Amino acid sequence: MRHVLLFLALAGPLAAAETPAPLTGAEFEAATVGRTLFYNSGGVGYGVEQYLPGRKVVWAFLGDDCRKGEWYEDNGFICFIYEDEPDPQCWTFWKGETGLIAKFKDDPFGLPLVAVQQSPEPMACLGPDVGV
Repeated sequence: MRHVLLFLALAGPLAAAETPAPLTGAEFEAATVGRTLFYNSGGVGYGVEQYLPGRKVVWAFLGDDCRKGEWYEDNGFICFIYEDEPDPQCWTFWKGETGLIAKFKDDPFGLPLVAVQQSPEPMACLGPDVGV
């Protein structure tokens, strides 16, 4: 029994050290502004988001129309509101080995989004609001 307690006492700090702290709003902004990030979920392409100054964003699921929005920090979450969805979509973001990782607040057991590629170029948008 002592060996189990000793193991748990030693493993506790190690496990805590392996889980990175969530990004604050300022850290998230520094990691994203001026970039376009391409996200995968479960190894499959999911969507792309362009992060603009002033906490503005443009999001699109792969193959879908672009949606403009904005983000804000709320109790440790990064929350997004889009032009066609007034309810906030809140995420926890942290830095992973290959890029940002995001976990949806209302689906703690779901697969995370993983930023697999980034670019300084603007998004190519489909639909009626196509940019230059």
